[in-house]
Parts: sequence; structure tokens; C-alpha cells
Amino acid sequence: MEPESPAMIEDLLESELSGENKEVYLFQWLSSTEHTLSLASVEHLKSKQADVEGTLSKIISAPDPYPTPGRAIRNIVGRCLITLYTRGETRSLFDTLQAFLRIVGDFKTADRESNKIAAFSCIGDVMGAFGSQFMSFVSEIVIIVLKTMKSSTSPLLRFHALMALEKSLRTAKRAVTDAASKDIIKQMKSGISDKCLPVQRAAADVLVAVYSSSDASVPSLNDVESIVTACVKSLDGADQATRHSLSQLVGHILSLTQVERAIPVPEPVQKGKKDTESLDGGPPSPTHAAGELMKPMLTPGEMLLQLSNHYNKLATSRKSRVGIFDFYAALFTKLGASFVETNYALIVVHLLSEIASGPRSSATRYDILLVRTSVGILLRDLIGVRMLSEQGQIGAIQELSKTYLKRWPAMMPGQVAPSSAVLTIVLREVAGLLQQLGNAPPPVQDALAEPLVTLLAHPSHTTRVTAAWALRCFCFSTPLRLPKAILIVMELLQRDLTSLLSPASPSDINSRTLGHAYGLAALVSVIPERPLYVSYDVSAKAFDMATQLLKRAGEHDVKIAGTEVEVAWTLIASLMSLGPNFVRPHLPQLLVLWRNALPKPTSKDTASSAGRSISEWMFLLHLRESALGAILCFLQHNSETLITLDVARRIASVLGNALLFANNFIAQNIEDPMEAQPQVVHKGLNVRAREALLRRRVYQCFSALGFSSITESTQSTLLQSVVSLFASPDGYAGSSVQAAIASSSGIFTSIWQSVDGYAYGVTFNDIIDYGNVGVEDDPTQGGHDYLNRDTVEVSIDNLLRKPIIGACEHDPLSLFRANLSDAGYQLYEPPPPVSAVVDAAIDLFAQLLPLQDVASTTRIITQLLEFVKSPKLEKNAGRKAAVFINAATALMLALRIATSSHFRQARETLGSSQVTSLLGPFLRDALVDGDPTLRSASSESIGRLASLSGTTFLTSQIKDLVDQVVNNRDPYGRAGCALAFGAIYTHVGGLAAGPLLKTTVNVLMSLSNDPHPIVHFWALNALARVINAASLGYAPFVSSTLGMLLKIYVLESHEREGGTLSNANLSGDYPAYPVVCQIIDAVITVLGPDIQESPRTRTLVLNLVHEFSLENDEGICVEAIKCIQHFLMFAPEHVNIPDVVNQFRSHLSSFRRPLKLASINALYQLVQKDALSMSKLGGDRLVEDLFGMLDDDSSVQGVRNVISSWLQQTVIHNPSAWIDLCQRIMSRTTASQQVADAAKGQNLHDDEGESLNLGATAEGSKDRTHLTSRWRTQLFALQCLHRICTIVGSSGRREHIDIVFARAGGLPTKGLLVTRVPDLIRMAFTASTAYVTEIRLEGLIVLRDVIEIFSSAPDPAYDDALLLEQHQAPITAALTPAFSSDSTPEILASAVQACAIFVGCGVVKDIGRMGRILKLLTVALEQSKDSGMLSLGETGELSPNASAMLRISTLSAWAQLEVASAQQVYLVNVVKPYRPTLASLWIASLRDYASIRIDSEFLNDSASVALDSSYSNLGKEVLLPYYANAWPTILQAVATAMHANDPHMLAAMDGQEASVSPAPSQGGPTRTEPTAFFFILFGLVYEALATASADSTTDTSTRRPAMVAALQALRCLVKPEFSGNAILEPAIFEEFIDLCYRLAMTEVASMQVQLVEMLTTFAQSHDKSTADALSLGSPRAHCLRICSHILRHTTSSSRGPIIQGDLVDRIKMINTCFSAFSSIALSINSVQREDVRSVAILLYTELLKDESSEIDLVGPTLPALKALLNLPALPSQDAQDKYNRVVHGLISSCLLNIDGMSGREGPVITKKIKNNLLASVLILTVLPPSIKLGQPVIEHCCFLISQKLLDANQSELSLTAAHCAKTLIVSSSSIKPATAPVLLRECGKRLLPSLIEYIAHVAPQVHENTVREHQVAALGEIWKAFSAFFGSVAGDEQRTRVLGVLLPSVTLLLSDNTPTPAVSAQAVAQLLSYASTAPIAFKEAAGRMDVGARERLERSVRRVVGGAQGGASGGVGGAGAGKPQISLRSF
Repeated sequence: MEPESPAMIEDLLESELSGENKEVYLFQWLSSTEHTLSLASVEHLKSKQADVEGTLSKIISAPDPYPTPGRAIRNIVGRCLITLYTRGETRSLFDTLQAFLRIVGDFKTADRESNKIAAFSCIGDVMGAFGSQFMSFVSEIVIIVLKTMKSSTSPLLRFHALMALEKSLRTAKRAVTDAASKDIIKQMKSGISDKCLPVQRAAADVLVAVYSSSDASVPSLNDVESIVTACVKSLDGADQATRHSLSQLVGHILSLTQVERAIPVPEPVQKGKKDTESLDGGPPSPTHAAGELMKPMLTPGEMLLQLSNHYNKLATSRKSRVGIFDFYAALFTKLGASFVETNYALIVVHLLSEIASGPRSSATRYDILLVRTSVGILLRDLIGVRMLSEQGQIGAIQELSKTYLKRWPAMMPGQVAPSSAVLTIVLREVAGLLQQLGNAPPPVQDALAEPLVTLLAHPSHTTRVTAAWALRCFCFSTPLRLPKAILIVMELLQRDLTSLLSPASPSDINSRTLGHAYGLAALVSVIPERPLYVSYDVSAKAFDMATQLLKRAGEHDVKIAGTEVEVAWTLIASLMSLGPNFVRPHLPQLLVLWRNALPKPTSKDTASSAGRSISEWMFLLHLRESALGAILCFLQHNSETLITLDVARRIASVLGNALLFANNFIAQNIEDPMEAQPQVVHKGLNVRAREALLRRRVYQCFSALGFSSITESTQSTLLQSVVSLFASPDGYAGSSVQAAIASSSGIFTSIWQSVDGYAYGVTFNDIIDYGNVGVEDDPTQGGHDYLNRDTVEVSIDNLLRKPIIGACEHDPLSLFRANLSDAGYQLYEPPPPVSAVVDAAIDLFAQLLPLQDVASTTRIITQLLEFVKSPKLEKNAGRKAAVFINAATALMLALRIATSSHFRQARETLGSSQVTSLLGPFLRDALVDGDPTLRSASSESIGRLASLSGTTFLTSQIKDLVDQVVNNRDPYGRAGCALAFGAIYTHVGGLAAGPLLKTTVNVLMSLSNDPHPIVHFWALNALARVINAASLGYAPFVSSTLGMLLKIYVLESHEREGGTLSNANLSGDYPAYPVVCQIIDAVITVLGPDIQESPRTRTLVLNLVHEFSLENDEGICVEAIKCIQHFLMFAPEHVNIPDVVNQFRSHLSSFRRPLKLASINALYQLVQKDALSMSKLGGDRLVEDLFGMLDDDSSVQGVRNVISSWLQQTVIHNPSAWIDLCQRIMSRTTASQQVADAAKGQNLHDDEGESLNLGATAEGSKDRTHLTSRWRTQLFALQCLHRICTIVGSSGRREHIDIVFARAGGLPTKGLLVTRVPDLIRMAFTASTAYVTEIRLEGLIVLRDVIEIFSSAPDPAYDDALLLEQHQAPITAALTPAFSSDSTPEILASAVQACAIFVGCGVVKDIGRMGRILKLLTVALEQSKDSGMLSLGETGELSPNASAMLRISTLSAWAQLEVASAQQVYLVNVVKPYRPTLASLWIASLRDYASIRIDSEFLNDSASVALDSSYSNLGKEVLLPYYANAWPTILQAVATAMHANDPHMLAAMDGQEASVSPAPSQGGPTRTEPTAFFFILFGLVYEALATASADSTTDTSTRRPAMVAALQALRCLVKPEFSGNAILEPAIFEEFIDLCYRLAMTEVASMQVQLVEMLTTFAQSHDKSTADALSLGSPRAHCLRICSHILRHTTSSSRGPIIQGDLVDRIKMINTCFSAFSSIALSINSVQREDVRSVAILLYTELLKDESSEIDLVGPTLPALKALLNLPALPSQDAQDKYNRVVHGLISSCLLNIDGMSGREGPVITKKIKNNLLASVLILTVLPPSIKLGQPVIEHCCFLISQKLLDANQSELSLTAAHCAKTLIVSSSSIKPATAPVLLRECGKRLLPSLIEYIAHVAPQVHENTVREHQVAALGEIWKAFSAFFGSVAGDEQRTRVLGVLLPSVTLLLSDNTPTPAVSAQAVAQLLSYASTAPIAFKEAAGRMDVGARERLERSVRRVVGGAQGGASGGVGGAGAGKPQISLRSF
């Protein structure tokens, strides 16, 4: 595709370069040139090459008027040159390089820096591409670069010089001489400690290049050490970008020490890099020893010591120590997963012994937490999540357990137990690994079960809490261990509590007791997540134990009592998590306990000389704090249901008591006896910390309780209390003397740098807002990073700003507060007590402030601001900063809550001028402060305040901000103002702030050009927020914005390395380009689809985005990818999608995670839009890569979405390919599986399992060990299989399910779903034998899918056989493992259901052949008979809940069979033997469901679910969902059995025990009392119908089955044999009838059918006594009313809403209603029968009148009309008259309806005429002779029929009319002529002429062969009428007269030329039949015809007869040939 030649060059019109937009013009020209260079033909390109080269060189050297060649421009020039020389001639490349080198080598001219920068950039690009061909330049480049490094001061120039060197070295390293190489290394080492950070980064990159080419010199040990040392030194001043570069260098250099090198023994041979997998760090392997030794330079341990030695030096600062963790992370990433997994043990030992146990790591509490967090990041986020395979995770747990957990306590002499710090890290890592593994395999269980329990008794509080956490994770992921663990820990706790009281108890008894209490509490809190595994007496027991302890604690001394109290309240707190059902019965007792624990303070508490010892005060504080902990848990887990006004009031009063106590305590000013530093927690919690804990709990409880029940005085007390806590100068807990010294001597730098874990009492909340515009926070990824860095880097970087580190031991309640997310549990880590209380106070303040009135709001804010300005703070700079930050944070959070929850109220209070005038100056001070937290908090507050208050505040704020920007030159102040503009616009919104948009944009644009990084970063950031908020309002500014962005891209000051030295050092943390991308993104969104309108804007946007997407920095690339995503939404046709997809795919394999994640999101969007075209682009490879990514690193989110969306759209076209993909994954094993199998040591085989030939051969098993797959990937593959089955199954494409059908349709069978059934079953089998529970469950689901979808599929090989018959054995084999010993209750339940589906699907109909599957079902049923626990298959005895759940499952499975037996007759015999048992169990389970629903204590001992009432409440919550799912099925089974009059069901309803022959029930149908369980069933059904009709809008898929079952059950329940007369009791009857009316008014047609059938049964069975009178309130009357209502609303002509439903259902509904009318009318033996009939017929006439739609409701319901008319009228005169009148009315309305349609046409009109004709004919034919109709009616009727018959335009009607005429004539003829009603004979008389006329009309068309199909059909009807009429005439004479009319008519259709065969054959057949019936008459009539006609008749007859007897005379010949020929009619 050769483009126009000028498009290549356009000779860069220099005139354009003088204008305003020269950068834009040049940029666009270069972009299009780059594009055309790659597309032009080579000849064309070569002809233009010289011109292009010249222009490009000119752009770089930039003489006037060329603009400065900034970054955007020089990057494209470099790429153009590469394209040019790749496709064109390379000769001139030499000259070009020379020219560039001349520019950079010119050290004389001073001001050409930007040209040098551009030239270096191009040299680098060109050398990077062609360096290996131009090595001669390298030495010159090296000299110039090193010289530039020394002589220049410009950071950007030095950076680019080094980058050019780095790129040259990558391609042309060989050309560098040794001396030059040494020189480079020396210079670069000094570069690493250069004062310019960009230079450090570049130097690091150059060193990586020096040591990374294939023939690179190996760094000597000295080099390694000196480089590492230099890097560590630089860490102190490094920003995050520099830290990243340095860590890459260290990672690279240190990983080189692991490469095996040949150590020359006799003959030196240099070996290249070996693969790093075989690293063992041990002695060299003997194979190499002969020739040379292969050995890495350092062992892995020595390599790691290179880092830890620096870490442990005393001089290393905190910042450097955190940075060293970055080095570790980079090193591990570089070494790769297999190295890390192989050396896992060594790495762990190193981290724990060298780092975690070093003296620097335990100096202070802060150090301990810092190390714990940092090592945790490495072990968990980096190694555990990303690097370890599942096999590695299992090995890791075993290793950690063996090396650390099992070593405590040290048993043998000489053994040293690991320290508490080490154990804590190990326990946390084990907990994390357990969550990843899911169900832990047996070896892991054995490794952990004991040590985790043992460690609960550790003397260190931290270790105990963490061990409890690990134990919780263990039992959560392996729930089969839970019951046993609970019992063990409970027993240990009871033993401890007993020995606590004995004087001889060991010294650590207190801590041990507490540890076991934490363990038990943690396990109890797992119960709600895993309710099926635990028997509930455990919780009851724990509660009793706790209350006993509280009662006895008063008798013991303070030390013992303290332990007892804490144990008791901890247990109670954890029991609160069991939810309202457990707590409700205990609530009164709890309230009393709380009142006792938190009494009103007495005078003794307030008197200052109370004389209490410190230990007594400690005990009192501790007791209250523990009790409040339980209150807090109670509020968190039960607040919705249990907190009534009264409970809230009582809790508020005890909270008030606790607050008073704490305040009094503070007032007494009690100090610790010696000013001890806070030691490690709990060992030495001082009094102050205890008080802080108590206060924190009080505040937390108030926040959780809410404020509706708290008095105003308490609210203001609380506010006073919290404000003075977080903001008063006296709230400082440290030593004020030291603080004063620090302030005065200037030691204090920043509050964020303090490392005492207290930081002057600053809040722990991190609220810095980088304004990630348009980013939804993904909570699993910990928010979103503004630089789009890797999450591990972000976590390490965050530690630098954290003066306070949280930990779970600061609050043991965090054990039960863990929030469950997709990624497993997240441990909640609160800050230490003194900081936690500040946070709780700020939180409470934020919630309370918006609720106050103006006066108190003003008072509180005034107080707060006074504190901030307090002169006392001058002496304590740290506290001053902390107070400022706390105040700003608290106000911002309060405004957040005010604007989101109390907007209207807050406008009056916080928005009032009193408040805003106070807050304005304070917020402005905070805004211009340099602290980023203050900047974020104050700008957001200003924005929110502006939205609350009026326009005056808004305009004054904007004015102030503009003044600040103009006058304040401080960069931090200007950054703050910029951010405030953004915040105001965001919160006030585009409409209210619209007038200010111009000002805002102008200010922000000018600030965006400010060279200071902090100013332009925040200004751009604010601009992005403004654009997003202004949305379409921003359109006028788009083009100027884009121009500005390009200018910024060209400005040196905005480059990451640009600007002055100080600015360049700041830019790393505040890069402009990612934000520029965010702005472009926002602009794309503003333009939306209009982006297609303006080509100039569009190309500029695309070119900019393209440039940014090619940047090296992933932060920019990720933002660029988001821009592309949005661009694809609005203008996909302008994007080259294949290129984009390839770019995304290349990122998928990138080791840079942020790029990976962004590309996955982008691919997801493309796939969602159009997966089919993606399949063409990416093919199966891409999907395989995605599955591979899941397997490599399951923490990458989003991959599953991409695959699911792709599958959803494409699976229907090729299910087989998807199944292949899943099969590949399922064919591997999971690591847990291998370990579990190895532990068993044998493969258990199963004869049916063998049929799947899965037994791997011995040779195969050796290779199999490598191919493992993560279990989550396998689970996802199974979920995909389930989706494949459901999508294809519900798509309605039969060929996928029925191969016979596919072949019949000629479709290719390859790839159809049905061909893969064996594979699907095999995969389900693989899954069912897996180790992980989730996989087994999903496998059973797939198996069920296969059975359900293919149950009716025929076997292609054998007729009459079903496909699944041949698969019975494998299906059985797949179901069997579900009943093995390690099965969980969920699996058993699912398997029972699957068995039932198989038995019920009809594949195997012979009971004898159902084999094991049926046996599994019957065994389950047998077990369900007895109360007590179940144990199915090989599983042990299950817990009560699990047993109950399984019972429900089993009964529901049998119920399915019972319901299906209506369709599948063979099932009757399957269910029959068990009927007695089933009937009583079904009824019992419905009764239990009812009792759970009503929360009653009605649980008899005979209940099928034996629950002990004390904790039955707990079971309710758990079992309710299972019951709710199963009960419709069970109810339907009960209904089916009742319907079949099953005696067992009646007995069960009567409460009789199950027996083989039930006793006859009392009274049968005439009974008066209801059956024993009638009310329970009736109540359930009633409630279901009532709630279902109330929410008839909800999803029908779940509602429908329940409603059908309920109505069917009701249909039987209303019969007297079940209900007696109970249902007729007025109260019940009224409610019941109301419900029926409601259903009639709301439900769809299918439900109405059930409803009417039920009502009919009800009416007929309960109205026997009053046979005659139809009273208004009788059931019959109600039934009729409802039927009338339904019939009135069947057509849209009704006044109310029309009843919805399918046509079939609607017709069935109409018929059912009319049949109800008929049956009720029949049951009435009085004149009222006629009234009922009249109403019904009136309703029918409505249908006949209807012309609202084309749907025909009359045709299919005419039989109902016939039934109504056929009802015998009573003999009385009155009745006869009424009947007569009704009939007259009906027929005349029919005829009027037809008349009314004259002159109108259309489908609806045709339908109406047709229906009315049919109806009138129906009336005439069914009327009894006693009814007389007038002559005119009949005449008119016949006239209409004739008229419609002869109407040539209405084809459909003429056929109907012919049909009607035939019907009437046949009816009049069929009865003996003597008795035939006169009226019918009259009709016949009137209709015959028009039939003959019709024949005459059609004859010409027959001769011309243009007759239409409907006319042929009409003629057929006419022949039938003629035959009937002829047959009814007696006597030859009469017949001759009739034939005299008929024969000429018929002959009209005969002709000599070949007529329409169908018509003539019919006509001749007709003639022959006359001839054979009455030969004489025929002959005579034929003789009288005129000659022509007669001859025509004879010829036609002969022709048809075939001329067999051609010689005979016509008449006789016809007659003779007649008989055998009549059979022709059938053809």
C-alpha cells in the first residue's frame, strides 16, 4: 500500500514553526512521518532518505525557528531514525552519528544543553539498535560521556549521557577496552553516591549493563561488596524511583554471585551462565570434578549476608534499613521462583536469624514491629503469594513447623527455643500459607495440629495471640479438624483454671490460661463460618464456663481474679460472633453482668485519697476494659436485631459509668511507681496504657451503639472528652522534658520520622489522597498506588511514613474481627493502646459533630482551634504537629460523614456562617503547610465545606485561593491551593461551581507550568479532578488543555530527571507524566463519542497516548493503557486493534506486575465488547496464556473475568475447544493431592473407577510429579465446565445434545458438546477424588450438569438406547468417593442430590440395574429414619447440624423422585417400598421447618432433627437456608402423594407412626376435625403464597417452583379428609379467601390455573350440605367471583391490568375458569344454575367482542362454551325461560359483532369475524330442541355465512365460512330427517345455494390453474357438505332431484385440458361416490344434463378411472368402476 509520496515528508513547512503552536505542529508531523516511514515502499523511502535525515538532524540541532527538542520530540526522532535505517540504506548512519557526536562533544559553547540532551538521546536509541555494527564509535562515546559527567551540572544532560552509554554497552560491550571498562566502573560507583538522584539511577543502570551482556566480565567479590556498600549508603537520601534502580542493581549484582563458573583446576575453560535451578550451595557435584570445578562465587547464605551485614550495622538509619528490604525483594525476584523454592529453608533461616533476631531488630517495640512487617512482606506478599508453587507452600509449612514451631518449648538440654519475635513471624506466615492451600493435606495437618495448640501457652502475649490466629486459620481451612481442636483447647483451659487456684501452680499459669482462652475464643469465632462441623453444646459450655468464672472471681485476690475476668469476657466476646440466635436467650443475663462489671462510680472512686494500690487500680481498669470488649463484640454482631430502645438505653448507661470512671481516674493523677518505659505489651502495661485501653473501648462502644439513644448532655460530654484527648497540649503521654529539648535544639524534623511507636499521639489514620482520578479502589490490592508501582514495593515504601505500626496483639479482639475477603482472612491490626485511643476519639468526634446544633458545634470547634493555637505547644514542636494533624483529620472525617449521611442537617450547622468563619482561616493555615497529610485533609475539608455552605463562602474561598497563588511563592503553599481548587470543584459539583470553571482552569494551567515538581504535580492532579467533575462543561477548554499537555511533555522542567538539582531530586516522587495521562483520559471521557468529529483533536490525543505507552516507566504505561481503554470505547475504528492486542499480550508476560494487571483489565474490556474477533486475533494461545497466568500466580486479579467473559460469548460456537482447555488443567494433579496420596502410600482402586482407565502406569507416575496445577486454577476450570454445560444446555441448540438430530440435519458432529460427554464425566471423576473440598463440590456440580442435560440424549450407535446408559459405571465411580471417610457434609449432601438426579432422569429404568447409586440413596434414607447423628458411607459420625442438613438433603432428593414419578412411571416402583417412611419424614421435616420459621420452642422429642433446646436457637440460623431450599420440593412431593390418595400420607398427616399398613383414618371424607399436621402445612403454604404474592416482582426462577408446590398442596389440603371443617372457621376462611383474591389479582397465568383448580376442589368438597342455595359467602360464590375476575382480565380491553403469561398458559387458564363455572353450575339444583350459566356466557361474550390483539383466545376455548351450553337446564319454566333468553342474547351478540366489522379489515378484524361465526354455528348445533330461535336470526346468520364465503378478498374468512356451512349442513343431515330441528334444516336450505355459487365463482380459476390453496380446502369442505346432504335424502326420486342440482355444479370444475389435479380428482371422486350410493338416480340425473356437460363429465370420470372399462356406457361404467376407485381419495 504505497502512500502518496508527499505524505512522507511534507517538507516540514518551516513557516508553521514560527507560530504559537509550533510544538504541536512538529509533534504531529513527526508522528505521521514515523507512521509513513514504516508503511512506505522501500524504493520510495530510499529516494526520500536524505531529505528526511536532514530534517531530523535539524530538529535535534534546533536552529531558529525550530522549537527546543524536548522529550516528546527527541523520542520520536530516535524511533524515526531506527525505522529509516532498518528499512532504508545504513550507509549514511555513520555521518548521522558523527553529527550527533559533534553536538555532544562540543564543550566550548555553553547554552546548547537541550540540543546535547536530544543528541545523546538519539545516540542512545541508534546505538541500542545498531551498536553491534558500529563498534568504532563506542570508545568516543565513552570518553564524551565520562567527560560530560564530570564537567556538566545539568542533571538531565548527565542522565541522558549515561543512558546513551548504557544503551551502547548493551549492544557493543565488546568494543570497550579493559581500561575504559575500569574507568566506567569507577565513575559509576562514584555516580551511585552522586548528589543528583537521576544520576544515581542512571549510574545503576549502566552498571547493570556492564555486568549483563553474555560475555560480560564477572564482578569480583570486591566489586560486589563495594557496589552493595555504595548502594546502601545512597539509600538514605534516595527517593522511591532511585531506590527502585538501586535495588535492581543490587539484585542483579548479587544474583550473578550464584551463577556457576568454572574454577580452573588444570586447564581453565570459561563456562557461560548455567541455569540457576541446580543451586544447592553445597559441595560441587562429582561429575565436573574431573576437568574443572563448577562453583558459584558465593553460597546463597554468603550472598544474603552481603545485605544483612549492612542491615545490622549501628549506623544504618531506619530509611536505609527499610530500603534494604527493597534490595531483598529485587534479589529474590531476580533469582526467580525455582531458586527461592529450592532454597526456601535457607532464606527463612537467614531472615529470621540474621535480621529478625539481630540486636537492631529488638531494641524497641517499634523496631520489633518494623522487622516483623518487613520480613512479613518478603515472606508473604513476595515469596508466599507469588513464588511458591503449591508443592512449595506445603514444603514451606512443614519446614517452618519442623525448624521453629516444634522447637518450643526446648525439651533437650542444649536446645535453644526460638525467640518470641521469630515465632510470631513464623506463625503469621503459616497462617497465610494455610489460607492459600485451602484444605490442608494430612502431612501438613500433622505438622501443625500439635504445635499450634502448644504455642498457645507461650509466655509472650504476642506469640499467644498470633498462635491463636494461626490456629483459627488452620481450622477454617481444614474444618474437619475444628471440633477436635475446640475440645482439646477447652480441656486445657479447664485444667488451667483449676490449677490457677492451687498454691503450687507453675509461675506461668496466668499467661498460659490466657493463651488457651484466646485460642478457644478464636476457634469459637470460626463456628459461624463453618457451622456444619461443630456440635453446639460447645458454645453453651463455653458460656457457662465464662459466667461461672465471673461469679467466682470476686472471691480471689487481684492477680488470679484479673486472669479469670479476662478469660471470661474474652470467651463471651467471641460467643457474641455467633449472632442473635445464640445471644438472644442470654441477653438478660449479659445485661446484668455488664451492669455489675461497670457500676456507677462511688465516692471511693472519686476521693483522691482512696488509698488503692496500683495493682488494684490496674485490676479495676482491666476488668472494665474486658467487659467493654464483650459489649463491643455484642454491638458489632447483633446490633440490627437485638438492640431495642431499652437495651440501647441500658448499654448507654453502663458506657457512661465507664467513661466517668476513666475521667475520675485521670483526675486523681495516679502515676506508675517508677517512670518505666512501656515494655513489651502486657508484661509491663503501665497504668496509663491500661487507662488508654479502657477509654478506647468506651469510645468504640459509643461509636458502635449509635447516638439515637444517647442524651444530648452525654453527647456534649463525649465531644469535650474526645477533643481534649486528641488535641489538648496535655494529652501528651511521653516525657515533656525530652520533647522540649528536642524542640529547642531542632532535633525534631518531622512527626513521620519518629520511631517511638507513639509519635506525639498522632493519629494512625492514613488519609493522604493522591486523587487517583476515576479509580475504583480494589480493596484486595490495598487501595491504588498513585505511581502504579508493584504492591510489594508500595508496602515497603509505606513503612517509611509510618511512625506507628499496628499489630494484632494490641487488641486480642482483632482475632474475631477478621474480615473475610476473596483472598481469605485479612488479619485486623490495630495500633498500640495510646494511639488506638486517639483514633477511637477522632472516629467518635467525626460521627458526633454532624449531629450537634449550631451552638454546640461552634463551641466544640472553638475549643478545638484554641487547643491547636495553644501557647503551651511552643515548647513541644512534636505535639504541636500531632495536634494540628489530628484536628485537621478529625474535621475532614466529620465533614465526610456530614456530607454523605446528614447533608440537610449539616447545611444548617456546619454550613452556617458562624462555623465557616471559624474553620476558614484554620483550614487555610493547614493548606499551605508543607505536610502532605494536612494538605489532603484541609483541601478535602474546604471542598466539602463549600458544598455545605452558601455561595458567599464559595466565592470568598476562590478569591482567597487566587490571592494565595499570586502572593505566596512557597511551592508547598501553591501546591495546597491547587489541590483546594480541585477539591472545591469536585465536591461542589459542575453545576454549582460552573461559573468558576474559567478562573479555576486558568489558575491550574498556569500552576501546571510551574517548574517546581510539587507544584506542577498537584496542579495537574487537581486539573484532572476538575475535568472529571465538570464533565461536558469542560468541552470549551479541551484544545487548549491538549496544547498545554504537549508543551509540558516538551518542557525539561517537567521531566522526571529535569530541572535544577533540587527539583530533579524531588521529581522522582512527584512525576508529571502519569498525571498528564490521567488528564488525557479525563479529556477522552469529556469528548466521548464526539472524539470522532474532530480529526485534529483525535490524532493529537492518539499520538500523545501512543508516545506515553512507549515510555519505560510503568507508572506512565499503565495510565496510557487506561487511556487506550477509554479511547476504544468511543472510537474503536481509529485504533489499530491487532497492534494494541499484541502490545497487551507482550505485557502479560512482563515481570512488571502493574503492567500485567492493567493489560488484563484492558483485554477484559476488549473481550467483553467482542470476544469472537478477539478469538481471531489472539486465538486459543491467548486463553491458554491466561490460564497459565492463573497457575503461575493466583493473586493476579482479573484473569478470571477475562476468561469467563470470553467463554460466555464464544462457547456456543465451539464448546469442544473450551473443554480441551479445561481438560489440560484437570489432567494435572494438585500438590495437596500428591502429598495426600503419598501419605496414604497406596492408591485405592475401585472397579468402577478402573473403567475410567485412570490408573497411571508406573512409568507414567514418575513423570507426573512435575505437572502440577494450583487447586484454585483447577477449581476455576471446573467452574468453566459448569458454565459451558449450562450455557450450551440452555441455548436451545439441540444438535449439541442430540447427535442423531445433528446427523439428520447434516451438521458436522466434530466439536459438539455431546461428543465430549466421556471427557466431562472423566473430569468430574478426577475432581471427585481430589483432596480439596471445593474441587470435589464443583466436580459433583459438573456431574449433575451432565446427567441433567444429557439424560434424554439418544445413543447414536443403538436405537432406542440412551447415551448415558453406557456411562452408568463411570458416573457411579465418580459419585462413590463422595461417601469416603474424608468427606465433608456439603459434599455428602451434594452427592445425595446427584444420586437422586441420576435415578430420576430416566436413563436406567430397571430398578435392578441402578446398582450402587440407588443403594447410596436408600442407605441415606434408612439412616435418616432414626434420630441422632448420621454417618453416611465411610464418614464418621457428623455433628448435629451436619446430620440435620444431610437429612434435609436426603428427603429433598427422595422428594424429587416422588415429584418426577408423575412423568417417569418407573419411579413409582422405586419410591413405593419407602413410602411409609418417607411420608412421615417429609411431614416431620416440614413441621421442623415451620418451627424454625416461627422461632417457637415447639420441638418434640420425636422431631426428625433432634436438637437440644438450649442451643437449638443456634441451629436454626444454620439450617434455615437448607430448609428454605428444600421445602418446596418436599411440599410438592407431599402434594403429589396426597393427590394420588396415598394412605401413608394421610396417616402421616394424622401423626401416626410410619407403618407398612396404615390404620384407617377417622371418618374419611366426612370428618370434621383437621388432621394433626394440617395447620402446620396450611400455615407454611399460606405464608409462602402470601409472601410470594407480595413480591411478585422478584425473580421467578426461585419463586415459581415454591408457588406451584404450595398451590398443588393446597388443592389437596382443602379436602375434608385433611382439613375437616377447620378451613371453614370464619377467621381462617376469611384470610384464606383474601389470599386467593390477592393471588388472582397479582399472579401470572400459569399460577392462576393452579389457583382455580384448587378453588374448584375446595368449592365442591365443602359445599355438599348446601346443595341448592348459592349464598354470597359460600366457597362456591368466592370461586366464581375469582374466576370472573380472572376472565375479565384476560384481554387488554379489561379496565385493570391484563394477566401475563405464555399463550398456552393463558388458554389453559380460560378453559379452567369456564370449567369451574360448568362444574359449579352443575352442582346447583335450583334456578341459580341459570344465573351461573348466564354470568359465564356473558364473560365469554367479552372474549368474542375483544379486538385488542391478534392473539386468538376464542378458537382454543370454544369447547368451554360448548360445555356451558350443554349443561342441562332444569325442567322448571323459569329456568327454561332464562336459558332461552341467554341463548338469544349470545347469538344475537355474535351476529352484531360480525355486522359491526363490515367495512373494516386487518388481522384482528378477521380473527373477530371468524370467532363469532364459529361461535354462532356452535350455538346453532348444540342447542336442545326445546329452545326456539326466530326466523330472522337464522336467516341473518346464514346470510352472513354466505356473504363471507363469497367475499373474494378475505381468503381466510371464506374458508371459515365454508367450514361453518359444512358444519350446519352436516348437523342438519346427521339426525334423522324426521327429528332434525327445524332450524338446522332451515340453515341447510339457505346455505346450499351459496355453496353452489361459490363453486361457480371458483370454476374459472380452476380452468386457468390459478386456484389458491384455501380455495381447494374450501371446496373440500363443500364436498363434505354435499355428501352429507345427499346421504340424508331418502328415495330415488328425491335423490334424482338433488343430483340434478349437484351434478351440474360439480361438472363446472371439470374440463378437458389438464385441470388442477387436486380439484378434479376431488370432483371426480365426489361423482363416483354419488354413483356408487345411488346408481339409478345418478344415471337418471346424468341423462337429464345438457349434452356438453354430460360428455365432459364422462370423459373426466374415464380419465381418472384409467379407461379400464372405457367401452361401457358412462353411467354404468362409472358405477362399476366406482368401488375400487374410491380408495384414491386417500391420496
